[in-house]
Amino acid sequence: MISASMVKELRDRTGAAMMNCKKALSEAEGDMEKAIEILREKGLAQAAKKAGRIAAEGLIVTYVADDKMSGAIAEVNCETDFVSANEEFASLANNVGKMVALGSASTVEQLLDEKYIDNAEATLKDTVTALIAKLGENMNVRRFVKYSTQNGLVQSYIHGGGRIGVLVELACEKQSDVLVELAKDIAMQIAAANPLYLDESSVDHDALDKEREIYKVQALNEGKPENIVDKMVEGRIKKYLKEVCLVDQVWVKNSDLTIAKLLDAKSKEVGSPITIKAFSRFERGEGIEKIEENFAEEVQRQMQQGK
Repeated sequence: MISASMVKELRDRTGAAMMNCKKALSEAEGDMEKAIEILREKGLAQAAKKAGRIAAEGLIVTYVADDKMSGAIAEVNCETDFVSANEEFASLANNVGKMVALGSASTVEQLLDEKYIDNAEATLKDTVTALIAKLGENMNVRRFVKYSTQNGLVQSYIHGGGRIGVLVELACEKQSDVLVELAKDIAMQIAAANPLYLDESSVDHDALDKEREIYKVQALNEGKPENIVDKMVEGRIKKYLKEVCLVDQVWVKNSDLTIAKLLDAKSKEVGSPITIKAFSRFERGEGIEKIEENFAEEVQRQMQQGK
């Protein structure tokens, strides 16, 4: 009889997934040491040791339903671009995107506990752990976003083989090919121009105050008279907003139009107002601090520990 406490002990000693521990104990007929040996032979006992390594490579993936009424974007990380190009890793990443779009998880933890889409006998967490053991690199599902709409559509765009991904939701009462093409153009705009906000009303006030203070100090350092500094600052703030607000950006395909003017033109063409409800832009590894190892320092540290 394999008890829960035995499974927990094996998991604590090896770092392997619960299901793998249970199977190993069953195969070993309850012999703990034999179960450890089985896990080591299968490479499953190695995964825990890799969990602390920095995973800043990987793929940004998207999944959009056939009716374009829902979709998801996710980032799945690994340690090297070599594994990023691995077919099994790519399959895992794409399945993560599909699981997000079709499932009910709202957090990474919830998603990891869901049954894997290609294997109902394992969770996503089990699957990731097994692939870590097989390919020898730390991996993780870092983040995801999903959108759904009743009036409009969801569109995605992937750039650079999974380096940058975009998910955008447009709202419109009428469906048309014009809307589909517009959504593609908006997604490409977001990938290329990297807007931080949808419009001026969504700008973070603290961030804006910080920019205002920076511009003021810059103007004073340039020797500008104090009586015109405030006007200069506001002029620079307006320029800043045009750069970071999506609807105020110049359209990359036609510099005569802003995104707001493009939306107006397409709304007239469709015969119904079109608005951008939401967008997400993921860039692989952004915000992850990569640790640069100094080999000489590492050797010296180990030598000192051995004294």
